[in-house]
Amino acid sequence: MNREQDHLQSLGKETEYRQDYAPEVLETFENKHPDNDYWVRFNCPEFTTLCPITGQPDFAEIRIAYVPDRRMVESKSLKLYLFSFRSHGDFHEDCVNIIMKDLIRLMDPKYIEVTGFFTPRGGISIWPYANYGRPGTRWEDIARTRLEQHDMP
Repeated sequence: MNREQDHLQSLGKETEYRQDYAPEVLETFENKHPDNDYWVRFNCPEFTTLCPITGQPDFAEIRIAYVPDRRMVESKSLKLYLFSFRSHGDFHEDCVNIIMKDLIRLMDPKYIEVTGFFTPRGGISIWPYANYGRPGTRWEDIARTRLEQHDMP
């Protein structure tokens, strides 16, 4: 029997943590309800990356929410992907946009948004937000509206 789970590389196997940015660890599985519009949310409170200038660690809570189409991201592969930022140096805004774009390439969701709640360094916290709605669909309009009306807590 050829089950889709048999093709997942990370799930149920010994975990290997990458020390470099590794979008190739991301995996998907089939959405069994593509005819339903529904939200999938991930809250990743222990995200770490490096400041590209000083090399000092930056900490954040990354929130990912999306409306899937045919493919969905497998959660362990997402964890390993986010962990791969630990030794990666990029600005906070770049990290949020990179994560969003990698997930768009991976899944082609109807809609996705990514928010980073970075803890203060030097007395300033940065909370970048990026979103995307599939062009030519109602999700493009929803993305525009959510961005225009976005107010972070």
